[in-house]
Amino acid sequence: MRSSAPHGFADRRAAGRELASRIAVLAPEQPLVLGLARGGIPVAYEISQALDAPLDVLVARKIGAPGNPEFGIGAIAEGEPPMLDTDTVRWLKISDADLQRALARARAEVAARVARYRGDRPLEITGRTVIVVDDGIATGGTARAALHAVRAQGPRRLVLAVPVGVPATLRELAAVADEVVCLAAPEQMRAVGAWYGDFSQTTDDEVLTLLAARRSAEPATRSEEIRVPIGKTGSIVGDLRVPPGATGLVIFAHGSGSSRLSPRNRDVAAVLNDRGLATLLIDLLTPTEAGSRANVFDIPLLAGRVVQAADWAAGDPAVGALPVGIFGASTGAGAALWAAADLGDRVRAVVSRGGRPDLAGPRLAEVRAAVLLIVGGRDEAVLALNRDAQRALPVPSELAIVPGATHLFEEPGALEDVAGRAADWFAEHLTR
Repeated sequence: MRSSAPHGFADRRAAGRELASRIAVLAPEQPLVLGLARGGIPVAYEISQALDAPLDVLVARKIGAPGNPEFGIGAIAEGEPPMLDTDTVRWLKISDADLQRALARARAEVAARVARYRGDRPLEITGRTVIVVDDGIATGGTARAALHAVRAQGPRRLVLAVPVGVPATLRELAAVADEVVCLAAPEQMRAVGAWYGDFSQTTDDEVLTLLAARRSAEPATRSEEIRVPIGKTGSIVGDLRVPPGATGLVIFAHGSGSSRLSPRNRDVAAVLNDRGLATLLIDLLTPTEAGSRANVFDIPLLAGRVVQAADWAAGDPAVGALPVGIFGASTGAGAALWAAADLGDRVRAVVSRGGRPDLAGPRLAEVRAAVLLIVGGRDEAVLALNRDAQRALPVPSELAIVPGATHLFEEPGALEDVAGRAADWFAEHLTR
């Protein structure tokens, strides 16, 4: 836990500016800043602006005792079960019926605030650094519920940042968060509001205004055509898409005769982009080379081009620091695994769609990345080849069979199933 000498704050936004200076070191991690509604939003807004990071809202609230809603008997955060103070519930002799009514009121209020502030837009937390922000911590009930809700979604790093808090409570919350940053932690604290010159209630309109202001300032997805040099004068062409806050890069190794314009691979890439992963769809052969059928099945040549694409990406400021995965389709799966063997620990995950991993041959034993092999249930010949290849892999691997699907996954819902499985695999293995 980090804290500094106690002092007062003019208002929440002034506190946010000062707090931002303490956690500016997190800016390179492209964190997601989550303000607890409502009072945490003005503080979080200033942090988001200073770190040039996206801002969103996290709804958590106190569960009030029956007949005395200002007296807390627990807390609840969106998407998570309530956290009750069972000792207090027993001490107050609250009946089960009264308790259920109190919980229903709290759930309804949480749902209403989520709908009001964020609509049906989900939080994108998995694999990211997340900074949870409130305007102060006393008993810590709502902050604890909020941290558990975020932790359940698999952040890479979870930080709690508050201007002021009770030391004992902050120490308890440090067991849930990876780090707690607090500007003032007085041993004797009458109330959070006593540390502010202006502690007037944050309104819904203010919350919506601040959220809209930061959303309009968020960077757009980077989308551009790139060229990877090969040899002395040649190059291969790729399409790079980098969503804001990308947590990994997936390079696509296309199969026999297909290109970066493959509709199936572009559909999969779009799903990965929605999950916060950058994608590089690249033609592994020049137009002249693609005219030779022999080149289309030259796995060492194709794998070498994947390696060159990975080398190019390593030097790009937007994606150079991101963990790398490879998605291979058809014969491209053999190239993907061969390249993964060449790249060693630089590649964390490989996904094969209806692929020929057997074409990587003896290089399978040298793969260090986690491998997911996706095959249609009716693609029997390729399924047998994938089973054989899986036995040769010395790394964690899974064989996922899409029921009723043929080689090209043209059946309704089949390609969506592939994309979802691939996104889950990359999200798990590129964010550790």
